[in-house]
Amino acid sequence: MKKILVIDDEEWLRDMVKIALTDRGYAVIEAENGETGIEIARRELPDLILCDVRMERVDGYLTLSTLRDEPATASIPFILITGMADTAGMRHGMELGADDYLPKPFTIDGLYAAVDARLKKARATREDAEKKLADLRDNISLMLPHEMRTPLNGILGFGELLQTAADSLPPEEVAEMGQAIYESGRRLERLIENFLVYVQLEIAAGDGAKTTALRSAKLSDARRVVDEKAKEAAAQSGREADLKLELSPVAAPISEDYLAKVVEELVQNALKFSKPGTPVTVSLSRSPAGVALAVNDRGRGFTADQIARIGAYMQFDRRSQEQQGAGLGLVIAKRITELHGGTFTITSDAERGTTVLVKLPPTV
Repeated sequence: MKKILVIDDEEWLRDMVKIALTDRGYAVIEAENGETGIEIARRELPDLILCDVRMERVDGYLTLSTLRDEPATASIPFILITGMADTAGMRHGMELGADDYLPKPFTIDGLYAAVDARLKKARATREDAEKKLADLRDNISLMLPHEMRTPLNGILGFGELLQTAADSLPPEEVAEMGQAIYESGRRLERLIENFLVYVQLEIAAGDGAKTTALRSAKLSDARRVVDEKAKEAAAQSGREADLKLELSPVAAPISEDYLAKVVEELVQNALKFSKPGTPVTVSLSRSPAGVALAVNDRGRGFTADQIARIGAYMQFDRRSQEQQGAGLGLVIAKRITELHGGTFTITSDAERGTTVLVKLPPTV
């Protein structure tokens, strides 16, 4: 049975709402003011809160902002009840995190509609979050052991051979083993580095001061960074001839390290999922709207559903297509872009490939 908290300083209205919602099959808890309502919400963790705006001492807005600031109550659906046809007040409530408004006077059917709609939306949000968590668990269990064990097996296996049979091996085989150990080490290093970068970005996302600091950065020569990192990624893949650069001299509101990371991940991803001999085009341009970085390939592309589900440790068709990497590349590039106040979009077609477009605000 869903639990609903009704906060209102008018007893007759609380009684009316309680009778109506109880008849609907809900369990109803009452609070006669905002202060009491906050304490009950903390203790009972209701599925929905109905709260009057105009109350003495602790009004609806303060009640809402207080509960939104606490992790345990921040996600509880919250409907403000008001007799004020005040657009500014409604906007203020929405800015504080209200999910809906129920204007006085309201009908019983209007009450039912508002409550049912909010609970339905909350259920859909919860189910979506549970599905994403299940997908994350599935992808980690499928990907992480493989991504860690494969390079470790190479390092340990070749290391043991060098330890036990180095004297009997010709120099060229020793060199080949050394190269294999080096490549396995780099693969493991990249996995660890991307994990650490992802964690740092998530920490920054929850810290307003860190986000502000990120957005204050300015890179005067973005073209140099894009040119260097794109060529480096192409050389590592042995596809220098496939790389096409269309770079304008621009300044960008991002640090050199973060721009380099975005370029590295996007270009490596484009090279990984397109065939040798097909072009990978990297463009950098400036407009009044800001700075645009685009990476285009002629690979197998994404479906619309896959684009919508891009996230940490997410790889698509891994069971049917061999891949390397932890599935963090695109989400790291996306997170960096968003933390710098930009937008990250993917346009893809199974026949014509993929274009990833990063747009950053104009430099001040």
